Amino acid sequence: MAYLGEDVKKLGFGLMRLPRLENGEIDVEQVKIMVDKFLDAGFTYFDTAWAYTGSEAAIKQALVDRYPRDKYTLATKMAAWINCKTRDDAIAQFESSLKLTGAGFFDFYLLHNLGDKRTQVFEDFDLWNW
Repeated sequence: MAYLGEDVKKLGFGLMRLPRLENGEIDVEQVKIMVDKFLDAGFTYFDTAWAYTGSEAAIKQALVDRYPRDKYTLATKMAAWINCKTRDDAIAQFESSLKLTGAGFFDFYLLHNLGDKRTQVFEDFDLWNW
């Protein structure tokens, strides 16, 4: 399926709920196995978010550190309605995501969970133009 000049298959790997160890930490070794199987099956689109606690660091270990950057497509999201009092706070989420994933860039950067009061935050901070 071609979208915005990208050939993205219909199935993506969502990182909202990842396997956990008994201590509550993400089971990165299990995520590595899942990532490997996903890529081996011919899929390449991975979707995480700043708000998915631990997922950006996990995808760094399971994907970014292990595969060349041109072998996958990575999307993450801004949740400006979480703990952001200013536009700079929201933009800091982007910088945090870049650092946590180590990806260098994102193929897609999404505004997360728009609707109701959440959408107004993106308006107030002029994030549509950012």
